[in-house]
Amino acid sequence: MSLTPRDRLIVGLDLPDVASAEVVVERLGEAVGFYKVGYQLAYAPGGLDFARDLAASGRQVFLDLKLHDIGNTVEKGVEAAARLGVSMLTVHAYPQVMRAAVRAAAGSGLQILAVTVLTSLENADLAEMGWDGGVEALVERRVRQAMDAGVGGIVASAAEAGRVRALAGPDAAIVTPGIRPAGAAAGDQKRVVAPAEALRNGATHLVVARPVVAAADPLAAARAILAEMEAA
Repeated sequence: MSLTPRDRLIVGLDLPDVASAEVVVERLGEAVGFYKVGYQLAYAPGGLDFARDLAASGRQVFLDLKLHDIGNTVEKGVEAAARLGVSMLTVHAYPQVMRAAVRAAAGSGLQILAVTVLTSLENADLAEMGWDGGVEALVERRVRQAMDAGVGGIVASAAEAGRVRALAGPDAAIVTPGIRPAGAAAGDQKRVVAPAEALRNGATHLVVARPVVAAADPLAAARAILAEMEAA
């Protein structure tokens, strides 16, 4: 099935409470049909209930919780997430974690996404953590392990999306945060890419948070990004 820009754009509801998220969703209306719920909103009072209700309303929900724990704990967490009706769930790309998540999600319709290397990290950060091979080598290693584990897709910087696509094959979802349209500030992201470039690099979905939710007119901001995606 061919994805439209509306299918591909995931607006990150990186907001402090459910009331703020509800305002953004209301303002965006039918222009946006896919939302990310991450730590900040998920752990706010009523956050996971909001994610469940958003999914029940017909929107798609990307639950970005980056699970990383022993296999049994990950399995139970994934089973609970699947009951919310969300479309995507992230786990860190460690083999044991990914295998447990895939087992738990089997038959539920929940797509497991593996987080390779956070977009806030660069080579110096990885070296500080004890990995001297650099971002590119670590991304490649984790993509190969993710495909072996049977996950549905990868979360990676759009800067690495082309290489990820080559490794993951044609059917894997590639979800790219760190997307910044023309003129937007990078913020705390270090490896940012414009929407059109991300799509050309092989991304299937683009996660955009602050450039939309912090805009004076979120609907106009979302429509501008969708237009840029359509042009690509």
